[in-house]
Amino acid sequence: MITKKYAYRFECISLLGALLFLVLTCRIAYLQLYEGDYYKRQSDGNRIRLTPIMAPRGLFYDRNGVPLVNNRPGFTLVVNAKETGFTPEVARRLSEIIHIPESDIMQKVEKNKDNFEPVLLKNDLTPEMMTQVEEKRAVLPGVMIIIQPLRTYLFGETAAHVIGYVGEISEAELKSFKGEGSLAGGIIGKMGLEQYYDNILRGQDGGTWVEVDVAGRIVQEIGKREPSPGHSVYLTIDIEVQKAAEQALDKHLEWLRKNGGSPNAFAAAIVAVDPRDGAVLALVSRPAFDPNAFVSGISQKDWDALSRNPYNPLNNKAISGEYPPGSTFKMVTGSAALEMGKVTPKEKIFDAGYHRAVPQKGNYGGGALGWIDFNEALIKSDNVYFYELAYRLGPNNLEKYARGFGYGQRTGINLFGESEGVVAGVEYKKLMFNEDWYLAETFDAGIGQGFHLATPLQMAVSIAGIANGGVRYQPYLVSRIVSDKGELVERIEPKQKGRLPMSEETARLIKKALRAVAQEGGTAWQLANFPIPLAGKTGTSENSHGRDHGLFVAYAPADNPEIAVAVLVEQGGPGSVAAIPVTKEILEQYFNVGRNKSGKNK
Repeated sequence: MITKKYAYRFECISLLGALLFLVLTCRIAYLQLYEGDYYKRQSDGNRIRLTPIMAPRGLFYDRNGVPLVNNRPGFTLVVNAKETGFTPEVARRLSEIIHIPESDIMQKVEKNKDNFEPVLLKNDLTPEMMTQVEEKRAVLPGVMIIIQPLRTYLFGETAAHVIGYVGEISEAELKSFKGEGSLAGGIIGKMGLEQYYDNILRGQDGGTWVEVDVAGRIVQEIGKREPSPGHSVYLTIDIEVQKAAEQALDKHLEWLRKNGGSPNAFAAAIVAVDPRDGAVLALVSRPAFDPNAFVSGISQKDWDALSRNPYNPLNNKAISGEYPPGSTFKMVTGSAALEMGKVTPKEKIFDAGYHRAVPQKGNYGGGALGWIDFNEALIKSDNVYFYELAYRLGPNNLEKYARGFGYGQRTGINLFGESEGVVAGVEYKKLMFNEDWYLAETFDAGIGQGFHLATPLQMAVSIAGIANGGVRYQPYLVSRIVSDKGELVERIEPKQKGRLPMSEETARLIKKALRAVAQEGGTAWQLANFPIPLAGKTGTSENSHGRDHGLFVAYAPADNPEIAVAVLVEQGGPGSVAAIPVTKEILEQYFNVGRNKSGKNK
């Protein structure tokens, strides 16, 4: 009995031992086969450290090769998020050094604790910060200082809305860039061309892998990968024309506020393009900002000043601001009427100061011109004449021709944030307001008011199309992309978006009138003595929230155009006062006339 009893126990123990051995064997096999890579990474993460070598971003140059942006070396603090010794106490010590709240440091580290790549906490360290980090390195486990190229925008605010700025990558952006080598806290393009071409500007980061002991001391270097600099970009912008445009606009805005009866004239936009191919020569939005403020992380004070500014400096009004095109739209109405045979060039229409069908509709500032033909009506920007053309055309034909001129659609410029604008029409009103269309709204549409909304860029593209005889080009800001070795990566060729819906004869008639606009008797008579023959059209855009917006579109030379310009000043009053003086200075710079060597007007 005793022998059988012990034999039974032995069998049970043996069975349990076999089962335990089997479980352990299965567990070991599972860890080796299925979890081996994970634990190997964990082990490597404890003994191997990556010191990133950040790739320099590509540079920006203007059309003549003038550098607009470069990189300077800066010192950046990073931390290995998987460092087991990184505690709230370490975060507190860091907070005292780099002046970032302890909670923000811990939050960023916690979010990236499963990543093997370091987390960037603070760039552009001051010498004092670096000294304190080195002095306290023994109690700052996982903390490193690396060299990171930092942006310098050489012309400050100049062309800020074109170039844009860089900033710290957000959590959402980090997820979308997964696999592209972006580090938590890394720098990416946030606006303008910096954002649009971020993937080619960023390049490929490198790094050095070293093995460390339990105390964090380097034992040996395991490997190294050199960074690959990003490609550089050559713009179509002429920095001298850009500077002249901005300086002229700033000076004139100040004059309008102080002496021109426009106390709220703070916002404005300018677009200058080459009508021969659509290349953008200057693009201005006011108010502006200094992109250098974002390089090291913008201060709360500076951010509040930008975000609380009622005129929104970060908004690129040249491509996203939407305004009634005013009398600059009369070229569309006139083209439609001539093309459809609703009027002939020599037919005279009587201007009694109002239109008989809607007597409330009259001329800007009152007055009546009597019997006038197409040429005189466009030269003097007569409303009643174009009310009659709109009456004959109807809203559907006006809408059709407006779209043919590029209104109501994005131009396709290589910037994010472009607006479509609005083309007035029966369907639009029904969709937006569920209301019927009235004849008075047809009149408004005929002179660029009412529901019509256009961006300054659309206005520039439209006048450029008239200047070149009818080709509507896609505006573009970059002419070529080159590698860090200077090798051509891509050349951007001009693209035709279509043709304006007008014949050569209609184009000739309109261009003849636009030339006379800038002569004695025209609404832009101030430009009559300009040394280069030019053509243009003034406009006044109604504004229910304050003084009217001032507009002027022009091109020069009138007989062989090289530059087309659209200027819009919010709450600046009539275009002849608000926009023409600025256009004059832009053209003086472009053609190098009317200015002495110091750059001031003669």
